[in-house]
Parts: sequence; C-alpha cells; structure tokens
Amino acid sequence: MGIDKKFERISVFIYFVAAISLTLMALLIMGWSVYEVLAHVLTVDGLSDGFVSKMLSSVGAIVISVAILDVAKYMIEEEVVRSKQLHSLKEAREALTKIMVIISIVVGIEGLIYILKAGTADITLLIYPAILIITSVFLMIGLGVYQKISLQAEKLEQD
Repeated sequence: MGIDKKFERISVFIYFVAAISLTLMALLIMGWSVYEVLAHVLTVDGLSDGFVSKMLSSVGAIVISVAILDVAKYMIEEEVVRSKQLHSLKEAREALTKIMVIISIVVGIEGLIYILKAGTADITLLIYPAILIITSVFLMIGLGVYQKISLQAEKLEQD
C-alpha cells in the first residue's frame, strides 16, 4: 500500500472520528437544553420567573446543535463516504453552498433569538442582534454572487 493510500485512510478515519464527536456533542447539547427547560418548569414558579429567557437560550442551543449535526453529516458524506477530492467546479460549488447556507441560517436564527432577548432586557442592546441578521443577509448575498460567478466558470469549463 502506497503512502498516498495510507494518508487517505488516516485522513478518512480522522474525519470519521471528528464527525462522530461532533454528533455526540450536538446530541448532548440538545439533551442538556431540554433538561434545563424541564428543570426550570418543574421548579415552584417555573413558568413565571425567567421561563421565556430559558426557552430562548435552549432554542439557540438546539439551533446550533442542528448546525453542528449538519456539519457532521457533511463530513461523513463528503470526506468519509465519498473520500475523494472535488473533481469539478460544480462539486466545489455545491459543497461550499451547503456549508454557507448552514452558517447563514444559524447566524440569522441566533440574531432573531437575541433580538427577543434584548427587546425584553434593554432596547439599546438591539444593535448587536441586528448586526447578526445583517451579517446573515450579507452571507446570502455573497453566496448568490459566488453562485453566479461559479456557474459562469462551469459553463466555460464545459466549453
């Protein structure tokens, strides 16, 4: 077995371990978030004092966990199962699109969650979640520009 094959197997194993680790961590975060909400509800005044804040924190943690699961899924699909280099511009565009959409969704949802938190705490804090939402919008605009440019490059590659 050549050195290239050994290196490829080692890197596939590392991606696999990383993906499994990310999956386990995401599941732990989800479980802990649900546990915190239930523990808060089961206290004496669980539905009144800080319940919405606890729920929003848990929603944020679960959204991040789902994004982590998507990254782990991507690692398994692209690096373990397929275990190959991207051979075309189309494959590179599709892979980058998946990752950027995940990031944009997470940033946008976090911005919305923090808007709700900041709106109940201090209205002057709304600038920070607004920046997150604007960042999410710019990520999507950048992705659109990238899509357009890469599609043009794909057409040139095919010709």
